[in-house]
Amino acid sequence: MNAVTRLLVVEDEPKLATLMRDYLQASGYQVDILDNGNDVAAHVREHAPALVLLDLMLPGQDGLSVCRELRAFSEVPIVMVTARVEEIDRLLGLELGADDYICKPFSPREVVARVKAVLRRARGAASENPASPLQMDDERMQARLHGTRLELTPVEYRLLRALSAKPGRVLSRARLIDALYLDHRVVSDRTVDSHV
Repeated sequence: MNAVTRLLVVEDEPKLATLMRDYLQASGYQVDILDNGNDVAAHVREHAPALVLLDLMLPGQDGLSVCRELRAFSEVPIVMVTARVEEIDRLLGLELGADDYICKPFSPREVVARVKAVLRRARGAASENPASPLQMDDERMQARLHGTRLELTPVEYRLLRALSAKPGRVLSRARLIDALYLDHRVVSDRTVDSHV
């Protein structure tokens, strides 16, 4: 299964990018490398990698901005790899939607192990309930539960979509607000409570 799994490494240090690629390829993954944050979203849209290893300090867009941009249209697992070791940086990365966080310096074997673990979790969530009683139609913004149409406002629909995309996971209010209000309007974080 790994032989066809495509990963994206976003790292501007060539030696480190090559090291990660070599270890991941030795584990059977296909690996693409980018060295500029501005190129990531287009690459993810075109190639749909199974996972993104994302450095935080990049030319162009920084990794946090890239993570935010990816989460606007994709649920691809993101593992942040960075020299920023402060707790606030890790928390911010996870808050923005990263699935894991690896601090430099690191063991390449640890990177491979974490990639495998994140992919296992992602596949498990995707296959947990393939015949879900909840059906979502994003084009019409309509949801059906056991075949019965749910009467939802657009905001309620987006909330249900965000929650159902990550079954069994806790999502922060900030992440839910980003999913609910695509125009990035400023609202109270308690707005989510009333919609729930």
